[in-house]
Amino acid sequence: MSQNPYPDQQEIDLRSIGRGIGMAMDKTNSSFFRLLAFLRRNIIIVAALFIAGAVLGYFADKGRSYKSHVIVQPHFGSTDYMYDKIALLQSKLKTGDTVFLKSIGIKDTKVLSKISVSPINDVYQFVNNNTQNFELLKLMVEDGDVKKIIEDPTTSKNYPHHAIVIQSNEPVTESGVITPILEYLNDSDFFIKVQKEYVNNVRIKLEKNEQTLAQINGLLDKFSNQSSSPASSTPNLVYYNDNTQLNDVLKTKDELIREQGNMRIDLVSLDQIIKRNSSTLNLRDEAGLAGMMKVVLPILFIFLFIVGATLVKTYRSQKAKFQQG
Repeated sequence: MSQNPYPDQQEIDLRSIGRGIGMAMDKTNSSFFRLLAFLRRNIIIVAALFIAGAVLGYFADKGRSYKSHVIVQPHFGSTDYMYDKIALLQSKLKTGDTVFLKSIGIKDTKVLSKISVSPINDVYQFVNNNTQNFELLKLMVEDGDVKKIIEDPTTSKNYPHHAIVIQSNEPVTESGVITPILEYLNDSDFFIKVQKEYVNNVRIKLEKNEQTLAQINGLLDKFSNQSSSPASSTPNLVYYNDNTQLNDVLKTKDELIREQGNMRIDLVSLDQIIKRNSSTLNLRDEAGLAGMMKVVLPILFIFLFIVGATLVKTYRSQKAKFQQG
């Protein structure tokens, strides 16, 4: 078993460490005591800074921003039109053109700070039941990064849903901001004409599909009656199936029924050019130190006062030493 050949040196090292720790604790205690003494001598200034910070923090928290989200779905190829309209609104807001904003019905013009729109990245909806979009996306992915292509503005603008974000200094109202903006976006003579023709075409397509389904049902009823007739025989049944391609008929019927359902759902949202799906108003901004300024500012003011007083004291001390030298 090995023994330490220098036991005295080890004891001296431990004593030195102990003395160092003790001196550090003494310095810490002294610094803490001097800090308390300093705060006591300047209690009036410290109290004034605390109150001032708390008051300013209260108003800072009270005046923090709100966000309102409106999820919309542009129809009839109106996505670029919608983005240009939102950009115009932001430009008018930035230049303070309240006359224009009020002319389109926006009442709460003074509380608005920013209006923007961005796509809701949903590549699954983009390619859902759309072979052309799927093939296009697959072709683009072969030549580049998937995430970059999905988030690229050229691709993302074609997503079905977009979010209009309205930032304000105070809570906004539905009638004062949201409704006028949506009415402004839907006020387009060109797209109103496109909407009318598009909806008319959908209704014609629905009617034609119903007629086709009726013909298919009649054909299937006729086949069912023939196959159940006593005069029918098994060879004739096989021959009939092989020549009329019954499976294709059933598949066509299924596709038509699905198409009918999708078009009826589409008609629900085709009553507007820019259709609102949902909206959430006046979400408080909780990012960073939002809501905590009434606590942060008093501590910051007192900290800066202590640092400033320490720097002044150090400067005077060094100046005195320099003059004595």
